[in-house]
Amino acid sequence: MTAPQETGTPGDYRLLLPEGWFRILLDPERWDGAVDALVERQFRGIDNAPHLKEEFRQDLRRRAAKAHRSGGIELYLSLQQVGPFTIPASLLVTLAPLRHPEPLPPRTLAEVLAADGEGTVSVEELPSGPAVRVRRPARQRDPETEGRPHDSVTVEYHVPVPGAAAFLLLTFSTPLEPIADAMAELFDAVASSLMWTE
Repeated sequence: MTAPQETGTPGDYRLLLPEGWFRILLDPERWDGAVDALVERQFRGIDNAPHLKEEFRQDLRRRAAKAHRSGGIELYLSLQQVGPFTIPASLLVTLAPLRHPEPLPPRTLAEVLAADGEGTVSVEELPSGPAVRVRRPARQRDPETEGRPHDSVTVEYHVPVPGAAAFLLLTFSTPLEPIADAMAELFDAVASSLMWTE
């Protein structure tokens, strides 16, 4: 891919995700259809769990609404299978406009993010342009384990939108801390697939 032009602001973007990831467009008028499709897919052939099915539907709707309120554009959920197990992971895509009209250089943003001392911060050169990568562990409480905390891993890519005072934020996460390095490699590959389009 050729580098984006300095003066042109792209109209859209494209990402390549592995097979088995499900996309929910974070538009309040459209996410119910995507949520219903995902619920039906996950409960195909299971007729004796209407309560679990409805809980799953409501949880997805809450997640979509929360992501939308924080500026989310799209939410991707991993449904990839390894044997009988689903690999839990997600990607939230957010458009983050800056508070001032001037673009913020990636190195400056990296310095600001590194100042909080949490995680590893670096500036990476992607095919779509420079981006700030932040990898950090996080403690989460899982209702399925009776609220006991567990480690999860988050990898963020802050990608400047060419010609605009905004960043496209890709937030990947997985609760599978034991395979965090392998998942981070997958997240890096997805971020590297980002392409700006007209």
